[in-house]
Amino acid sequence: MLVDVCEGIEKLVVRFPGGMQEVNSYLVKGENGYTVIDTGIYAEEAIATWESLFDTGVEVEKVVLTHTHQDHIGLARWFQDQKGVPVFISKLGYKEMLKHRDKARIKENLADLLHMHGGPDLPGKIGNDSFIYEFEPDGFFEETDTMLLGNQLFEAVWTPGHAPDHYCFYQKDRKLMLIGDHILNNISPVIGLWTGEEFDPLNDYFASVERMQHYPTELVLPGHGENIYRLGERVKTLMQRHERRLNEVESIVKAEFLTAAGVCEKIYGELNFARFVSPFMATLTRLIYLEAMDKVHRFYHNGKAYFRYIQ
Repeated sequence: MLVDVCEGIEKLVVRFPGGMQEVNSYLVKGENGYTVIDTGIYAEEAIATWESLFDTGVEVEKVVLTHTHQDHIGLARWFQDQKGVPVFISKLGYKEMLKHRDKARIKENLADLLHMHGGPDLPGKIGNDSFIYEFEPDGFFEETDTMLLGNQLFEAVWTPGHAPDHYCFYQKDRKLMLIGDHILNNISPVIGLWTGEEFDPLNDYFASVERMQHYPTELVLPGHGENIYRLGERVKTLMQRHERRLNEVESIVKAEFLTAAGVCEKIYGELNFARFVSPFMATLTRLIYLEAMDKVHRFYHNGKAYFRYIQ
């Protein structure tokens, strides 16, 4: 079940239905057991995977989370309640947890956001997973903290964008980074507004990606997909893709005034709700970024926001 990725670190691919369908959990060896980085979503299949691993005699000392998206924090409470394993999260992550405990507010915010930007009604089942956030972490970390993961020391690096509370863990001596969802090998992390609050996360993301040049790496371990060995090249490809998408969005609103949902449909076609949300969020955050750069302007009509190119 465990795959060696480098000295002292093993990977467990935790699979589950829906969403990304799997997450990479990393287990860092220590004298008192493993430190687990991220857990997988709360699902029977994911729990069965961890139970099978525990059945082999594996001992876990603690869980440390890169961020609070469902597929990374989903089983943290289960580890704490069922296995007696302490859970550590960033102080910013705890703030996000508190937001997600208020299921009604999250649903209201998301419904309002979708309505204002031309999207469909929010399905009733959305937001029924608040229970995964209803526990108290055993400890906290923040930016530049030195953390002991297993027997190895890592620097906590704050990289907001994909999530406001996203952290990577960097080991300078080995030029090694546990990078979570900040940068993935074959896909671009979705930059969205998952609590329904409007701000400019794409600007935060670009700044966080720029920071990566200060952390020379030879091995990067992402939250999904395969290892990254040439981070600089991957960053360059990723930023080129973002530039192409931004240019595409800008061109669309040069031709006509559209809601974010309308722009999304122009790019991705008509999608059902499950497949619509991530492209919609990516489109909306691009429009917000272009608006902050004074390249597009929004106006309101009948309670909906429309975007247009600034001449």
